[in-house]
Amino acid sequence: MLYYERQLKKKGFDVIIGVDEAGRGPLAGPVVAGAVSLLSTRFKNRIDDSKKLSPRQRQAAFPEILSKSVFGIGIVDEKTIDRVNILVATHMAMEQAVFSLIEKLKGTDKRRMHLLIDGDISLKTGLPFWPIIKGDAKSKSIACASIIAKVTRDCIMSLYDKLYPQYGFIRHKGYPTKMHKLAIKKFGLSEIHRVSFNSV
Repeated sequence: MLYYERQLKKKGFDVIIGVDEAGRGPLAGPVVAGAVSLLSTRFKNRIDDSKKLSPRQRQAAFPEILSKSVFGIGIVDEKTIDRVNILVATHMAMEQAVFSLIEKLKGTDKRRMHLLIDGDISLKTGLPFWPIIKGDAKSKSIACASIIAKVTRDCIMSLYDKLYPQYGFIRHKGYPTKMHKLAIKKFGLSEIHRVSFNSV
């Protein structure tokens, strides 16, 4: 999972930043992005596309990634998603995550930085980027970003579950499951539902 990182290293980039998001498809809650520049590529925990890992595996990998990287997190809430649409909101979250990471690297020459982005996505960060389809399964940097984004978003939705226990957010995290749709039908929309989504 280090092919892309090695190719960029050969070209002189030594700050390689993986970028990914979690939460494009849910009917409720924010979209969250992670940006990760690895300080070490050796991990005790399994690193892979977050969707391929169990919640326990993601939780175990999360603190190890934080300790072995410089990272940034971007969060765009459901009200903004409704206002600008999910694609624009996803780009906003990713750019927030990148800028948050760059802020931690003050003094580092930006000419040494390069992004690896999951999916066919262009970001306006001023940095060169390499979009990679299914990049979270091909690049360790992107995989780590996907885990950061997923665990962070799941934590947010777990907190929302305490505010709106009738919807079962702790179980489905806002995704359009049968249970979630039935809850919407029974209780109506909560403050964190994305009203612009057709199925809502």
